[in-house]
Amino acid sequence: MQTQQDSTPIQETQPLVTFIVTCYNLPQKMLGECVESILSLSLRPFEREIIVVDDGSEQSPIKELQRFGDDVVYVRKGNGGVSTARNLGLRTATGRYIQFVDGDDTLIQSTYEHCLDIARYGKADAVMFDFTHKSSDDLGYEDWEPMSGCDMMRQHNIQGAACLCLFSRSILGELCFTPGISYGEDEEFTPQLLLRAERVVRTTAKAYYYRLRETSAIGNKTKEGIMKRLDDNLRVIRSLQQKAATLPTAERIALERRVAQLTMDHIYNTITLTRDSSLLQQRLDTLRSDGLFPLPNRDYTTKYKWFRRLTNSSAGLTLLMRTLPLMTQER
Repeated sequence: MQTQQDSTPIQETQPLVTFIVTCYNLPQKMLGECVESILSLSLRPFEREIIVVDDGSEQSPIKELQRFGDDVVYVRKGNGGVSTARNLGLRTATGRYIQFVDGDDTLIQSTYEHCLDIARYGKADAVMFDFTHKSSDDLGYEDWEPMSGCDMMRQHNIQGAACLCLFSRSILGELCFTPGISYGEDEEFTPQLLLRAERVVRTTAKAYYYRLRETSAIGNKTKEGIMKRLDDNLRVIRSLQQKAATLPTAERIALERRVAQLTMDHIYNTITLTRDSSLLQQRLDTLRSDGLFPLPNRDYTTKYKWFRRLTNSSAGLTLLMRTLPLMTQER
C-alpha cells in the first residue's frame, strides 16, 4: 500500500478514473468492502487510482488497507469534515475522471461498468447515475440523450449527491467543496460542476449502493443535529443564489431552478424534521428577507407548483404542518 510519504515512481500512463474514498470512524470491514467493489471493476491496475482519505479517524484503518497492497493510496489528515477530505483527494488525484465514494458505500459492478463505458466511448464530461439502498436491485436502465449541464438543469431536477456523478477532471478548474458544511455540501458543488460540462449523459442505472446507517451524519436526529442540517442547507442556498446573480442568462436560469428546488426542500425539511410551526415561520421570514420566498412562480414540476401554492397561504401551511410529518412517518 502506498502512503503520501512513499517515493513510488509516477506512472507513465494516466489513470482513467481516480476513486476518492473518504472515511471517518468507519467499521473497517465496510471500508474494505468499499475498496473491493472498486477493485472488482474491469479497470486494469494502471487505469484506476484509489485514494483513501482518512479524515482523522480515532483508529486508523491502515491495517485493513494493507491487504490491498499498492492498489490503494492512503492519506491521513486531521479531522475537518468530508469537504476538506474530498478537497485533499482532488488535489492528489491524477485520473482523467473523478469518482467520489463514501467509505461505507459500494459501487455496483454491472451497472457501474455501464457508466465507465459511457465515459470511455461517449466522450462525456459527466455521467450521472442513480443509487439504491439495496445491495442487489433491478439492474435495468435507460440512458438519456447527451446534453449540456446547463440545459439539463434548466429542464430537469437533478440528483445533487456528488457520489452519483462520474466527471472529467478537466472541467473542475478551481471548484472545490466549502469547508465547514456538514450537510448539503454536495448541493453547492454539483450544480456548479454541471454548469461547466458541455456533454452530460444521464442514466437510470443504479450503480451506487448507499448504505443506511443511524450513525451517519444524515442520521443525526438530535435537536442540535437537525438545526445544523437546516442552517447548512440555508447557507448553501444563499451561496448558490449569490453565484446565480453573476452568471450569463442561460446559466443563471438553470441555477435559479436549483435554488428554488433547494428552497422548497428546506421548507419541507423544516416541517418534517422539527414539526415546529414557530420555527417554520421564522425560517419563512428569513427566506423572505433573502428574496427566496414566496417560491418563484415557475412551471417546474407538478409537485413544485402544488407546494408553492400551499406555502402561499396560512391554510396551506397549516395543512402541510399536519400532513407532511405523518406522510414521512409512514414511509
